[in-house]
Amino acid sequence: MKSKRHIKILEIIRQKNIETQEELAEELKSEGFNVTQATVSRDIKDLRLVKMQGATGIYSYAAPKTEENHLSAKLTKVLSTLTVSVENIDKMVIVKTVVAGANPVAEAIDGFGFDDIAGSIAGENTVFIMVRSIKGAEELVIKIREYIS
Repeated sequence: MKSKRHIKILEIIRQKNIETQEELAEELKSEGFNVTQATVSRDIKDLRLVKMQGATGIYSYAAPKTEENHLSAKLTKVLSTLTVSVENIDKMVIVKTVVAGANPVAEAIDGFGFDDIAGSIAGENTVFIMVRSIKGAEELVIKIREYIS
């Protein structure tokens, strides 16, 4: 749950200007995470988030570039070691994994922050991902293949 929450925090701060821990906690709650301010504080420390001044002069949370690279490296490792194949059939993307690899692969793909994903279902060795458009499905397959090659 912690890694899912960390991925969601990084996604939130990329998309919105979050000025306080309370704002971040509210965003996480609206995404279905049951968190306290203390939990958010620990997450900020774990992720090494910093407050940076934006173009408008307002300070908001941001992830240092090294954290994004670290997360990207984690995603690449999970996908490259557990994924067997990926293809799309219309708007559906099917990812075949090693046995018991579907859940971590699905979580890694969720970490992409790919807006065109409507939802995903992970079984034992297969992940089904419904994408909003055929073009989006094709782009997702290309992106996954880049990670696993």
